[in-house]
Amino acid sequence: MNGKAQSSGYLAAAITKSASKQTYYTIRLFVDRERVADAYRAYGYFRWVDDVIDAESGSMSEKIAFADRQKSLLESCYYGKTPDDLCPEEWMLVDLIRNDTEKNSGLQMYLYNMMDVMLFDAKRRGQVISQVELFDYSHKLSKAVTEAIYYFIGHDDPASLHEARYMAVTAAHITHMLRDALEDVENGYYNIPSEYIATWGRIPFFTNFRTVTITPEDVKSQAYRDWVCGRVQVARGYFKMGRECTAQVKNLRCRLAGYAYTARFEWMLDAIERDNYCLRSEYPERKSLRTGLWMIWTTVTSMFASLSIKAESRKLAPQPVRIDKR
Repeated sequence: MNGKAQSSGYLAAAITKSASKQTYYTIRLFVDRERVADAYRAYGYFRWVDDVIDAESGSMSEKIAFADRQKSLLESCYYGKTPDDLCPEEWMLVDLIRNDTEKNSGLQMYLYNMMDVMLFDAKRRGQVISQVELFDYSHKLSKAVTEAIYYFIGHDDPASLHEARYMAVTAAHITHMLRDALEDVENGYYNIPSEYIATWGRIPFFTNFRTVTITPEDVKSQAYRDWVCGRVQVARGYFKMGRECTAQVKNLRCRLAGYAYTARFEWMLDAIERDNYCLRSEYPERKSLRTGLWMIWTTVTSMFASLSIKAESRKLAPQPVRIDKR
């Protein structure tokens, strides 16, 4: 390993641990041994890109230019060309691509889809996006994260290729946007579609004898809470389909990681429902011991349920009929 590659590996691990200890230890415990360093690079690099785009400093045009530079770097690296003027964080991407020896790999799908997500985030600040844009945004992110999971965990036991494999992460992204809605609004990101806002703009409702219209910032309003309720139900349905898909994953580490990932966000849906769909800026209880134990229990019970289903299916599988020749 050359010095720059080793350095980018250390930097990626440090960024990951600082940003999310849960992600850091998930990678250490579940990712295939030979791909741990690259898993840190995959997370650490986009964590850095996302932080630059979300930072208070810098104009929108500067952030779009930054995102465009990263997209150009990605494409150059896959064409075998490495620019000279790279910062230490950009070397994480360079080394990640250099280690990608598979044609049309899951890693490549992760990188291109996640880069599109970053570009979209850089451009959507201060704008209300449409339902179609919101769907495309979630689909690209879910595709990126799902392909990364299957690339880094149990890559020798490939999962089935069908759209249902993206359902769990799509549900997680819906939940994530609900959880961060208040913070996102403060930063100029609106996760509610323009069509819903337009509907309420055309049909004002009345409260205390005052006409009220909905804006993207009205997170505490009843109309916004009704929309949140609908999104929670959509996420519940997607999680159900995703859990059924996860049960079919051959690799036990990958299956366990999938259930743990799902439990983390299903708890958040429960919290939002307990608050009657009134979103908060913080959910400190999600880091409590009680919540951690709930997530562990949910993960373990889901895992055992999938194992028992597989065992029963093997018992019920048709057995060959032997005919004795007399």
